[in-house]
Amino acid sequence: MASEQNKQIALKWFEAFNAHNLEKLLALYDEDAEHFSPKLKIRQPETNGLIKGKAALRNWWKDSFDRLPTLRYTVKKLTADDEQVFMEYIRHVQGEEDLKVGEVLEIKKGVIVFSRVYHA
Repeated sequence: MASEQNKQIALKWFEAFNAHNLEKLLALYDEDAEHFSPKLKIRQPETNGLIKGKAALRNWWKDSFDRLPTLRYTVKKLTADDEQVFMEYIRHVQGEEDLKVGEVLEIKKGVIVFSRVYHA
């Protein structure tokens, strides 16, 4: 049962992200959630790829939405269990080559506590 709930959280994540709705996206995360991304290492080297807390998530995604107004994701596959969801998706940005992405959402008590991104 929790695996289906976690899958629904992932679907809400895609919906909020593709709408660039920062508040709906952040509502899916725990206050102290952590996020790791190779893109963070490049854009914010001081983070070593890891940010912590909703304020940092807000700043990261607001910057992404502002810089990349055509950013959208297409879901390829979701695999969920009682603790996490593995998401495979395609990153689309107008004028850039599509990028295959894998991301894991760790979920506890109905909110995302940790996410990590892998790029192909």
